[in-house]
Amino acid sequence: MQCDFEGRTEQEAIDKAIQELGLERDEFDVEILESSKKGFFKKGNVKIRVYYGSDDSSSSDESDVNFDEPIGEVSGFCNPDPENENERKIIGFVETLISKMGYSGSASISFRRDSKIGISIESSDSSILIGRKGKNLDAIQLVANVYAGNLDPDLKIVIDSENYRMRHEEQIIRNAYKTAEIVRRTGRSRLLDPMNPFERRLVHTALNDVEGVDTKSEGEGLYKQVRIIPVK
Repeated sequence: MQCDFEGRTEQEAIDKAIQELGLERDEFDVEILESSKKGFFKKGNVKIRVYYGSDDSSSSDESDVNFDEPIGEVSGFCNPDPENENERKIIGFVETLISKMGYSGSASISFRRDSKIGISIESSDSSILIGRKGKNLDAIQLVANVYAGNLDPDLKIVIDSENYRMRHEEQIIRNAYKTAEIVRRTGRSRLLDPMNPFERRLVHTALNDVEGVDTKSEGEGLYKQVRIIPVK
């Protein structure tokens, strides 16, 4: 998979890629597409292309649903085309929404499970549609669920692009383990970044069986922080 980013310097463009894709620097390769020199009337600019992930799309891992449910792709799924009128309307709604936002893109069914439908967005502007920490993707998903609820109150829509949700989930768990090791080594508690309920549950579950640490949520509202605490 690939995405393009721009910055005044190569490092600034790379920093944007790290923030928007939620990846570590060693998890992607960089190709410089364009490098314009700074002039008297012109600011310098660097455009890079980031390559990440794998071309192998087969995976049995589960990702996450909207804010607090796991997605989990259906085994043997093979029909990305709408199978009924509701699916056709939802696909059309998502594509129209993207267009109204000023971006091009297409949508297709990525999985079906019970009353959940996964929709994958393919776009050259995927990094923008995903947004920082997936906030834009969550907003698109929220609007799509409001629309779908008017068609069928039982329908739940999961919006994804470039497998962001699965990669984000894996990053949260990796970071939780790394931080837990630091807490065990130093004997000092640490706070993780604010997370929604599903993300916090990922951390609590991942560290539940890790000896020497405990976890608790702190703060108010939807986005709270998880504190990792050393225990003897």
